[in-house]
Amino acid sequence: MSEERRLAVLRAIVQDYVQTSEPVGSKSLLERHQLGVSAATVRNDMAALEEEGLIAAPHTSAGRVPTDAGYRLFVDRLSSVKPMSVAERSAIAQFLQGAVDLDDVVERTVRLLASLTRQVAVMQYPSLTRSSVRHVEFVPMGARRLMLVLIVNTGRVEQRVIDTAHDLTSPEGERTLGQIRAKVNAVAVGQRLIDAAAMLEALPEQFEPAARDLVRAIVGSLDDALVEEREERLVLAGTANLARVGTDFPLTIGPVLEALEEHVVLLKLLGTARETSDTVSVRIGHENPYAGLQTTSVVSTEYGTGSDLVAGLGVLGPTRMDYPTTMASVRAVATYVSRILAQ
Repeated sequence: MSEERRLAVLRAIVQDYVQTSEPVGSKSLLERHQLGVSAATVRNDMAALEEEGLIAAPHTSAGRVPTDAGYRLFVDRLSSVKPMSVAERSAIAQFLQGAVDLDDVVERTVRLLASLTRQVAVMQYPSLTRSSVRHVEFVPMGARRLMLVLIVNTGRVEQRVIDTAHDLTSPEGERTLGQIRAKVNAVAVGQRLIDAAAMLEALPEQFEPAARDLVRAIVGSLDDALVEEREERLVLAGTANLARVGTDFPLTIGPVLEALEEHVVLLKLLGTARETSDTVSVRIGHENPYAGLQTTSVVSTEYGTGSDLVAGLGVLGPTRMDYPTTMASVRAVATYVSRILAQ
């Protein structure tokens, strides 16, 4: 049996099983696909594939279904991810471009991914530990109160308010504040948050003694905003899609639902996208290290601004998944999210 023909038979079994959810027999393969061989040859090929652990019989019938290893070989041998149509790409762009802020971008993204793939969509908020400073603005709130506004490259905005003994509305106060603003931005813009915090420590000594208390207060407040530890946030959509494919889970979808509630687990799964050189990472069945998710596949990638990747997004569903379409959808949506954040 040639490897090329064996892969063609496996590909046909995967495609038919994904579409019908029914075990695939040699007769149906010959009816639906132009394999160019006899029924006996197809049966021999299927026997060899079963011996290699790439397909299996779910019960005593002539039909076979792909195993995790079969799906893996199918995904690895995809010559290319199916491109999305111009209309699909346009619809994605228009839907995401309508977002008004970062929260809206995230909410729209998971709803869109769940709709495109009919799976559970997961998106991580941009990680502050991997973000950089875009701009720092100072907004006086009266003579002796100042709001600090930290804007990072992913669109997140942090605000802090400090009280000061300086009169910020006087000509001298306005001049000093302008100097501090200029130096803070000169030091911090473009730097990773934790690096910016370290670089600002020496800033007070660059000012006249009379202004140093104000500079120290500003640097201290910015330091809190820059290095404060936060729980990473996730947003999910499309959990109800699991009910549509409930029969794909051997016993119950309960373990999958429980795993979806463990955000630490999902964050680690999204993080696997960084472990590969591929644009899209695919973990199938028992490749997932978490018992509750070993009947699922996770297709994920990262998004960012320019060359900086700041977080992950993807979808989770049963191993009986349309992998080419799902991979294309995840990749396309991540591309458009990255473009929006870079604006």
